[in-house]
Amino acid sequence: MDPGVTLLAGGTVVTMDPARRVIDDGAVAFSSTSGGLLAVGDTDRLRAAFPAAQVVDTTGQMVLPGLVNTHTHLFQTLLKGLGDDRVLADWFTAMTGPSAVELTEEDCHVAALHGCAEALTTGTTTIVDFMYVHPRPGLGEAVATAMRETGIRGILARGYVTAGADVGVPEPLVESLDAALDDAQGLVQRWNRPGSRVRVGLAPCMSWSVDGPTLRETRALADATDVLVTMHLAESPFDVAESLRRFGMRDVAFAAATGLLGPDLLAVHCVQCDDDDIDLLAAHGAGVSHNPCSNLYLGSGIAPVPRMQRRGLTVGLASDGPASSSNHSMLQAIKFAALIHKGAHRDAEIMTAEKALEMATIDGATALGMADEIGSLEPGKRADIVVADLSSLCLTPVHQPVSALVYSARGDEVDRVYVDGRLVVQGGVPTRISPSDVRRRSAAAALALTERAGTATLARRPWRSVVTT
Repeated sequence: MDPGVTLLAGGTVVTMDPARRVIDDGAVAFSSTSGGLLAVGDTDRLRAAFPAAQVVDTTGQMVLPGLVNTHTHLFQTLLKGLGDDRVLADWFTAMTGPSAVELTEEDCHVAALHGCAEALTTGTTTIVDFMYVHPRPGLGEAVATAMRETGIRGILARGYVTAGADVGVPEPLVESLDAALDDAQGLVQRWNRPGSRVRVGLAPCMSWSVDGPTLRETRALADATDVLVTMHLAESPFDVAESLRRFGMRDVAFAAATGLLGPDLLAVHCVQCDDDDIDLLAAHGAGVSHNPCSNLYLGSGIAPVPRMQRRGLTVGLASDGPASSSNHSMLQAIKFAALIHKGAHRDAEIMTAEKALEMATIDGATALGMADEIGSLEPGKRADIVVADLSSLCLTPVHQPVSALVYSARGDEVDRVYVDGRLVVQGGVPTRISPSDVRRRSAAAALALTERAGTATLARRPWRSVVTT
């Protein structure tokens, strides 16, 4: 037996390769030492090609590339359920902002441990953490360290708020531009090395919390360091209205005018984008992160994703932070993405199960500029692999495996997860951390944080069954 080669054999392999091959009785061979994918094909052929490999029987299971979550906020793991039934502006000023002011390094570290573990056990192997609150030093480092400890592939998008006190952004969250970019550059230098599984990008927060110099200097630093840039754009009507008030133009146009838009820019949400916005994003080669659960939760609306895709934009998928979508499950995001556009357009064919899965895998990887590394099962790419059980009562009988995963999954189907060829989830349980220890620590941190912030009372609100007119 060759301990350096693992062969997942006998399952239904959903490759997401350019031909979108689905291989019954398929196999995937990869190196657990180099972390690279070696071969994908029929089980008999790969067994013959790798006779000494360690074989894992995946009969009755689906083998697919790891899911790519293009946008979340890991610190919000500690805030689940506190911002229910509020519009975005009120959600931020009444709950998220006050809580964020009180964040400590330990809070961010344990929240990231919990969130990354939750993501891994629901099939996510790559996660982008848009970490936009820095009331004290060291919070970004705490998140990146947690990513490394859990084994996930992560991008810490070092976010910053440089304005917005006039519309309710707490003063401790407003950073000077120089301080924010100095810290971001230091993180880039520490984490962005050849072969790094955890990397750092830049994330100016949203149009009502930044200004022109912030976006221009962000573009300059991104060009100098070759990193991902991501920003909330056109998420809610408030975003667009505030941009018009502050800058005399919509926020996508403002991002273009300041030079921020480019092929390294991941635009998040884009719910309120009009045709001109979409044309600007497409002309600059930007990617889009679609966050269906969060956009519905906050009442922001439904992003015009089919229109974006017809225009040629690459649209990835995301959970968003669990304070506005309640968890980090990409399996939930995939189902919502597959369904809401059908209802919004009254067209059952406008979004398919296959397209929704593409958005969560290869399209997400493309939007992050990582399609040569992840997003599909192809030789030469990284061995980021999910093995999902298809035998539950909810999924069976299985006529079409992709449809079963997208429309019927409960979220607990994930059995094994590999990142860089290393087993990070086995039997649905993280291998690198203790789930019970993380749950205990995050529960204690959440209680202490909300008590300090004065937001604990939000969890004890009276019963509400109001129907507005």
